[in-house]
Amino acid sequence: MHISIYFISTVFLLCFSIAFSQGIGSQKKDTIYKNKYGLRVGVDLYNPIYTLIDDDRKGLELVADYRISKKFFIAAELGYLENITDEDFINFTTNGQYIKAGVDYNAYENWLDMENMIYVGFRYGYSNFSQTLNTFTVNNDYFFHSLEKIENGQKFDNLNAHWAEFVLGIKAEIFNNLYVGFSFSGKKMISSKQPENFKNLFVPGFNKVFLNNSGFGINYTLSYLIPLYKKAK
Repeated sequence: MHISIYFISTVFLLCFSIAFSQGIGSQKKDTIYKNKYGLRVGVDLYNPIYTLIDDDRKGLELVADYRISKKFFIAAELGYLENITDEDFINFTTNGQYIKAGVDYNAYENWLDMENMIYVGFRYGYSNFSQTLNTFTVNNDYFFHSLEKIENGQKFDNLNAHWAEFVLGIKAEIFNNLYVGFSFSGKKMISSKQPENFKNLFVPGFNKVFLNNSGFGINYTLSYLIPLYKKAK
């Protein structure tokens, strides 16, 4: 419910920002407008905000993209995440790093000198991480009348995962070269190195792994464009 509210409000805010900035730009006339080409770097705000309300998750993600043509951008995300997962019969900690790289296509036609984006993208993701089994519960009775929680603490190192993800997102320029953004990603696991008798139910960068090896993620970003050169539209 909270994610839905954040999603709707964020999309509304960003669309309003784009429309407002386009309205300002439409007042300019008789000018040769150019696209900015450069490196845009920033940070995902989701994990720092989530950490304030939930001590079980700590992480940081840096984001970047580089424009290679009018519509296409090379994009990447690099992050670190520590997450405690508490299920009905198991509690474990995941700790590791990840990197995602791919391309974005800006499907939005900007007016005049605007540089906003409504984009679709693709990422290849890789994560290297460890899992620590904190506790698990065993059943000593056929009717689940006798459940016993066992403290474990066993750690599984040198795990990894590969996945692909499809991205939908928005980036709006709120001040000169400063952008806010929101994106949603659907993910599909390609391969995963798992401990014996312990499935990777959570992977840094992928998040929760569902039964069909799929997942999803959301990002709230704040980024700054370092313009290197310009090309006429």
